Amino acid sequence: MLHEPATPAGKDPAGPYKMRLGIWMFIFYALFYAGFVAINLLSPKTMGAIIFAGLNLATVYGMALIIVALVEALIYNAMCSKKEAEMEHKAPKAGKKANKSNKKGRA
Repeated sequence: MLHEPATPAGKDPAGPYKMRLGIWMFIFYALFYAGFVAINLLSPKTMGAIIFAGLNLATVYGMALIIVALVEALIYNAMCSKKEAEMEHKAPKAGKKANKSNKKGRA
């Protein structure tokens, strides 16, 4: 049984923008996560220090990692949606051209 995509997939004009944005966001998050790993490697006792509301650094940093990932996902979605909308308005509609040419051929 052959399974094909439900909708045709063409070239995404916003693809390069999305890729560049995703790479920059990944680099930011990777550096943020590397800080967490570095603290655990170089000074594990520091992770036990009480930082906020009776919570230690490990818990606060871990929750921050989760929250930052969610915020980045929301920002990525909003920025990509905005760029797609901009590109959609700039791109000429193929359907309109086809309809105009069909009308010219009629008597």
